[in-house]
Amino acid sequence: MTSLTRLTHAVLPAFVKANDGLIINIASVLGIHALPVSAVYSGTKGFVINFTRGLQEELASTGVRVQLVNPATTATEIWDNSGIPLSALNQEAVMTTENMVDAALSGLDNGEKVTWPSVADATLWDRYDEARSALFAATQTGKPAPRYNIA
Repeated sequence: MTSLTRLTHAVLPAFVKANDGLIINIASVLGIHALPVSAVYSGTKGFVINFTRGLQEELASTGVRVQLVNPATTATEIWDNSGIPLSALNQEAVMTTENMVDAALSGLDNGEKVTWPSVADATLWDRYDEARSALFAATQTGKPAPRYNIA
């Protein structure tokens, strides 16, 4: 999180001044769905998601593009480093690094701000994001919800 934030803030002034630039941040599907063994990993990927989405809003009026990529299980060295061998995973659910990168770049070419390389139905993200926005809007009342029976 620290490196991602520092590197982003290091390049942003030049990108904004040039009104051009591209930042691609890699998060994970675990940034929105934590598993029992992934609390820290999921938490850090949740940061990447929210940091990147915030940057997209902050830079919307500039020529700087920011893409968020949320891969699922990808064949990288993280598995060996985590103590879980790649061979122990359901191989049908493992995407090659090459396919993940190709999907991410295709999403970028298609103008996606958020790319889910293994998700076939892009409307799933749209519906999730709409529900997230509606939930946030519902918080803006300044009052406890009626179900809490606070007078």
